Amino acid sequence: MAQVPQRTIPIYNSQGEASAFLVFPHLFNRSGEWIGWVTPKREVYSVLGVYVGLLSNDTRIVRKRAEDETRPHVISPPRSPGKITTPATVPLAPLMKELTHSLIDVLADEPERLHTLDSGELREDLD
Repeated sequence: MAQVPQRTIPIYNSQGEASAFLVFPHLFNRSGEWIGWVTPKREVYSVLGVYVGLLSNDTRIVRKRAEDETRPHVISPPRSPGKITTPATVPLAPLMKELTHSLIDVLADEPERLHTLDSGELREDLD
């Protein structure tokens, strides 16, 4: 049986720019590098297994300004999927409602939360 290629879904920021791509469950930046993953419950984690936020219905990654502590903040990440070729063109962003003051658009306001394995402030030192 032939394997069906997985769909590449653009993940937008509140300005309507495709800032990431989802090939379920993996998230990639515009360069095609792995930056995180999404659980079946739409929770988003960084490549280090740190909780980042939730994937909204309008394909944004959002998080609460004051995050509750009941959610696991570090879980074991899946194996790195390697680099992908990102689409040359993407559809226009869907109409997005205004975020409430209690939510932050991660890709617009805190993009450093989703970084590659070889960057980011939480990576191990090379010493």
